[in-house]
Amino acid sequence: MKGTTWLVLVLALAGVCWGSTLAAQEEEEGNQAAVAKAVMSARVSLERGLVASASHGQPISAKFELEEGKLQLSVYTAKGGKFFEVVVDHTSGTVVKAEPITEGEDLTAAQSQIAALAKAQRSLRAAVEQALRGNAGSRAVSVTPSLKDGRAVADVTLAKGEEVKTVSVPLQ
Repeated sequence: MKGTTWLVLVLALAGVCWGSTLAAQEEEEGNQAAVAKAVMSARVSLERGLVASASHGQPISAKFELEEGKLQLSVYTAKGGKFFEVVVDHTSGTVVKAEPITEGEDLTAAQSQIAALAKAQRSLRAAVEQALRGNAGSRAVSVTPSLKDGRAVADVTLAKGEEVKTVSVPLQ
């Protein structure tokens, strides 16, 4: 009886974990679709956000996201060995705020992104523009550099309506 009870408990726990994983994945996909839909109506493009944020350092990544249900354009920058999150108004293209990134997952991500860009020969903006040229009617949702097999690449997420896809563009 103990063995059967243990097995039932393990299977039940596995089912709960699997269900939670599916729920989280569905929520993330739903959020991606909501961001994609919102980006299609934004007045300011991701490329323009990269340019606007440059006054606060070198852009090292950028993304549109929903913050408390509102669309926000967030650009990570690096300047003088420090990292910043620069928020660009998606309706006017002006910088709304710039805050230092000093800890946590954001700092780890920024350090990884600057390391990838150290091996890059092209800008993030050029990578976004290349991705868009090959995907007529799409808008850029995010751009994130990384190292793949020792080479710098930019993963550019594109939206066309509610359809979302990611294109990997070499930065070398």
